Amino acid sequence: MKLNLQKNFFTETKKELISHGAFSIKAFRYSSGVEALEIENSKCSFIFTPFKGQQIWHLKVNGEEISMQTTVKEPTASPVYLKNYGGFMYHCGVISFGAPDAEHPQHGEIPNEIYNSAYIACSEDEGGKYILLGGELLHDTAFVRKYRFAPEIKLYEDSSIFKINVTLENQRAYPLEYMYLCHINFRPFDGAKIISTAQYDNVTVYKSEGTKALTDYMDAVEKNPAIMDIVGADGQCYDPEICFGLTYNTDENNRAYSMQYTENGACFVSHPADVLPYGIRWISRTENEDAMGIVLPATGEHLGYQNAVNKGQIKILGANETLNFYMEAGWIEKDCANKVREKIEKING
Repeated sequence: MKLNLQKNFFTETKKELISHGAFSIKAFRYSSGVEALEIENSKCSFIFTPFKGQQIWHLKVNGEEISMQTTVKEPTASPVYLKNYGGFMYHCGVISFGAPDAEHPQHGEIPNEIYNSAYIACSEDEGGKYILLGGELLHDTAFVRKYRFAPEIKLYEDSSIFKINVTLENQRAYPLEYMYLCHINFRPFDGAKIISTAQYDNVTVYKSEGTKALTDYMDAVEKNPAIMDIVGADGQCYDPEICFGLTYNTDENNRAYSMQYTENGACFVSHPADVLPYGIRWISRTENEDAMGIVLPATGEHLGYQNAVNKGQIKILGANETLNFYMEAGWIEKDCANKVREKIEKING
């Protein structure tokens, strides 16, 4: 069953749209005017904005929120990235992402774009009952570019892992420059351990001005990246933020793995390192923000369009060609986390 969403489905009064197995999907509209779906299954709950950027907000697993904390508590109608920045997952790109300039907004045009269409689909396969959340964004600038960006999220009724599929279609008879980053924002858990297939002999610390404590810590991480692996360890400083550039060891399918591992389970990301060869680890811990981007999978560094041009990080999609790739992000229970830990250890050798 597939339901094509219409904006008149959403009002200030929350109402149930779909019940499917353990899934409950309710529609409502924030006071800002942003349409939203409140979705629950047996493991997790979250907010999804089907028309505004197809963002995920307020991811809770077993009642505990595991997405980052900022001062922005709910989706807003603003197209300005930081004025709508409190969610768990944002698609960034396609013309650019990262640092803004006069022609390129922060993290590109798609994080806060209004989608042309959106849908919910419900079905069942060998893995059980699931839902699909998807939509289509059509970008058409005469004589310049025309593309279709169509993400889709699959979630099973007893799972807290989002299976994120992204399709980018170049609809012109000329090559399309593109950049992409998936901004996945967990909450830090003090005492957790960051475990991943990142290559620590090839870490870039993106240094910025700050307090002496911040400068000293950036210098220390540059010498020994492993000191960041225990979350909340003495001497760490992420105020206002630090970004690290990473490349990854991969499995036989060119996939990389990252976890924020706790005694109860793990925040988890898997991404295709052949399509998204750069990983940005972004951490912010202030009086007002708490964010653990264990990996933001990307086509290049987060330093903006011109940096990508200068360093050959712009990707090209051929005339009328289509790109498709797949990521996973969310929470895995303890037994699964231990299996992933063993897999990571095997990949790293």
